[in-house]
Amino acid sequence: MTVVCVPDSNAQELLGDLPDGVEVIVWNGEDDKPDKLAETVFWVPQVEDSTNLADKFAALPKLEVTQLTSAGVEDILDSVPDGVTLCTARGVHGSAVAELVLTVVLATLRRLPHFIESQQEGRWNPMEADDLRDKRVLIIGAGDLGEQTARRLRAFDADPVLVAHTARDDIHAISELPSLLPEADVVVLTVPLTSDTTGLVDAEFLARMPDGALLVNVARGKVVDTEALLSELTSGRLRAALDVMEPEPLPSGHPLWKAPNLIITPHAAGSVASAGARAFALVTDQIRRYVAGDDLINVVKGAY
Repeated sequence: MTVVCVPDSNAQELLGDLPDGVEVIVWNGEDDKPDKLAETVFWVPQVEDSTNLADKFAALPKLEVTQLTSAGVEDILDSVPDGVTLCTARGVHGSAVAELVLTVVLATLRRLPHFIESQQEGRWNPMEADDLRDKRVLIIGAGDLGEQTARRLRAFDADPVLVAHTARDDIHAISELPSLLPEADVVVLTVPLTSDTTGLVDAEFLARMPDGALLVNVARGKVVDTEALLSELTSGRLRAALDVMEPEPLPSGHPLWKAPNLIITPHAAGSVASAGARAFALVTDQIRRYVAGDDLINVVKGAY
């Protein structure tokens, strides 16, 4: 018997047809532990679960695979016991997040915040806007999300430039940022949060961006120095769109709420109606691979 643990009954319902011999149990990570939890070999935790991880792993002594339903691993990576394979949901949420990137970029360039404000005030208030054609968009993070964002930008005749930790075919190295940033109309952050990317977007980084440029963050809030960004927004030199920020959730009264030239969405880029079904289609496929003895996909190896 292969025991698989998922976080709630909805997740259980989203699983497709599973191989014979698979038993699914439900556990939300709390103290009320179901029967056979100690027999679990394949665990799907709650989305971005970061609390009491040591205790949760201790309750799963036979665990072999931890399958996330998100792409980021920074909250769990250091807690995974030796011998347990960690897999991400890379590829599941990329299309939805890339759509939000396009949404906020177009909204900013086409001045939608201005027009919405004028509509609410009942004023006919024309303003010249801009478009994406020929805009140079620097995408920092060349994984699935970066690639999906670039593909959509090309459909708008923009010029996406991908940046990764190290250079490869048609992708620049992050060490080239000092020369790339001054030419960027838009900078999109899609990198994972690591020791290398924490605080990457600091005052020096922002100072290299040209006047009027737009920063879009769909990565993690800690990639950006909040105070440095606030300074640039308040001066009116730069614009931004943040789906993630530091701190998060953003508390009431935080200066970001009233910062000019800023669009905020509450970590909602991947929150689409089909997200759960897509995530658990991947989980089902991974369970089938595990039972068959096939290689799992999206395995986290080495330095993330």
